[in-house]
Amino acid sequence: MTARTARIGLGIAALAVALVGCASTPATTGGTSTAPSDDETTEIEVDAAWLDEGRMIGLVTWGSSSCVPTAGETAMLDNGALVVELIEVEGDTPCTADQAPRVTLVGVPEAVDPTQDLEIEVTGEGIVGDTDLEGVPGLDPTNTAAEYAPSAGWTDEDGVFALLTWGSSTCAPVISGVAPTAADEVTVTFETPPADQVCTMDMAPRATLAFVEGLEVEDSITAVLDGDEFAGTRIPIYGSN
Repeated sequence: MTARTARIGLGIAALAVALVGCASTPATTGGTSTAPSDDETTEIEVDAAWLDEGRMIGLVTWGSSSCVPTAGETAMLDNGALVVELIEVEGDTPCTADQAPRVTLVGVPEAVDPTQDLEIEVTGEGIVGDTDLEGVPGLDPTNTAAEYAPSAGWTDEDGVFALLTWGSSTCAPVISGVAPTAADEVTVTFETPPADQVCTMDMAPRATLAFVEGLEVEDSITAVLDGDEFAGTRIPIYGSN
């Protein structure tokens, strides 16, 4: 396990809040930590994972766990790269001072084929970054039967995968444990929500990260979702660990 992977694992363990997306624009809410001054450009760490049959990408950046950047405009370059604008939260929004991996959900343009490799370039106020996302054979953005179903995809870091669920934007499920339960299976357990929890009635995408060690294979791994609103739901984790 690399030092950065270990850091991601610790960051995920410390991430106490689930990251919630907006139903109309596939992106999580919030903003990053303090941005550089106007005359600086900082290169940031970026990772990514396919989600929702390739209709979305989970874009992973580092910063305050309580303030996650939203996805602004996207554009396809002539070389086939996808450019994603990250938008910071307004300056007067209070953010925790931690450094954690966070997921921003990005809607994928129709021109993108998720079965092929994709270069992603990230821009924002005072930041740039890039990553390469490997294509996953079998992903089909036209598969309407998979709409509003949970999905998961591996990032480039060992044992780290993004997880997408759908439901109330104010009551996202919170992971309480992640563990391998077979050679090619990982079980993600969610906390039981309070009985008196009040939730909005919208249907929004909610994204978070999970970290697992001890899997014996790299491909065709299944995630089993248990607890909260899930009861042993089984989904493939797109890509390779």
